[in-house]
Amino acid sequence: MAPQHQAPKGTLDILPPGDGGAPFDSARFALLVERYSAWMSRAGFGLVVGPAFEDLAVYARVGATTDIVGKEMYDFHDKGGRHLALRPDSTPSVVRAFVEHRPVTPWKVWYLAPHFRYDQPQAGRYRQHHSLGVEVLGVEDPDLDAELVGLSAGFLAELGLDRVELLVNSIGDEACRPEYRQRLMAFFDQRQEKLCAEHRTRYRENPMRILDCKRDECRVVTEEAPRMLDHLCSGCAAHFDRVRSGLSAQGIDYVIDTRLVRGQDYYTRTTFELVSRALSSAQLAVGGGGRYDGFVEALGGPPTPGIGFGLGVERILLAADAEGVLPAPATRLDVFVVDTTSGEAAREQVVRLRAAGIRADRAYDQRSFKAQMKQALRSTATFALVVEETGWTIRTLKEKGEPVPVEPATALEALRERLRP
Repeated sequence: MAPQHQAPKGTLDILPPGDGGAPFDSARFALLVERYSAWMSRAGFGLVVGPAFEDLAVYARVGATTDIVGKEMYDFHDKGGRHLALRPDSTPSVVRAFVEHRPVTPWKVWYLAPHFRYDQPQAGRYRQHHSLGVEVLGVEDPDLDAELVGLSAGFLAELGLDRVELLVNSIGDEACRPEYRQRLMAFFDQRQEKLCAEHRTRYRENPMRILDCKRDECRVVTEEAPRMLDHLCSGCAAHFDRVRSGLSAQGIDYVIDTRLVRGQDYYTRTTFELVSRALSSAQLAVGGGGRYDGFVEALGGPPTPGIGFGLGVERILLAADAEGVLPAPATRLDVFVVDTTSGEAAREQVVRLRAAGIRADRAYDQRSFKAQMKQALRSTATFALVVEETGWTIRTLKEKGEPVPVEPATALEALRERLRP
């Protein structure tokens, strides 16, 4: 019989190992976040945590012609009549925080955030998903573009993912893009009937959006479309050349994808995407980003260049499964205390062990020795500290062996010795 209440469509319960739930467990989720935090800390980034909802106007700056704003955003009016939206994308929220608090530049931050998008759920694409990302505000130097691309690609490689391809492009800026849009518009005017049903009527709103369309009809048409790279102004061309040379200097392989415009209107110049060739075509992208000079001004701040990227946690874990990397930590506990006396020894020893930095747990409700040992084995602890009326012993849970007697006063030190690498 199905439970009365279930998680909303397109959402996941991410539970501890062995407890069911999502296609991946919370131990791997936590491990991924831990490694990302360490990776970005080494590069001088600090954690930023923002609200899960903002004023609708903040996210509307992503672009009226984007699917995020037009189709996917969860927006609502609160009890005070304010028009708010759940976070579909972290960049606008981080930029809003920058404008509000005016930190010293360069401002280098990383985040872990849930994103909410009303999209058709499928493997690797959920209505609530999680993103690991970075934003840097206050630096225009193309060397930073190359550095951030390298950080994103390097992190995936450090996880053991070796079937990830890096795609890069430049989409120019407001100095060269208007003329290019006109060229693109004229190109699509001649091929309007060949576009997909949606873009046949909407392509004039933003012709560059057609380059991002994944439907076969539009993909065929855009094969011969004018390329932004052929129409960059001198400043954008020099910027992109420097980015490419920076990637080559790091030994990073990449492919230029002239149709890569990303799904948000705030991008300028550098755009990039990381795709997993280990996943099916419906869930290729594991991350991406780009430069967004001008977005700070759009949210009411001073002229400030910006760049960032986001990596999908669920997509990364699916790619890791496909490549057989990033296994869950082998154990969650070091010691499980089994107490068949009054339970007071278990209560005291667990506190002592945890205070000493040892991962420890116990059973409750005065369960039998057999029931407690079964729970100890399920806990994946390395050792059991067994407290009985006849004395205390240490037992190895991972492999069979004779119990080792131990005095209560020396139990902590004996366990420490056994847990040393």
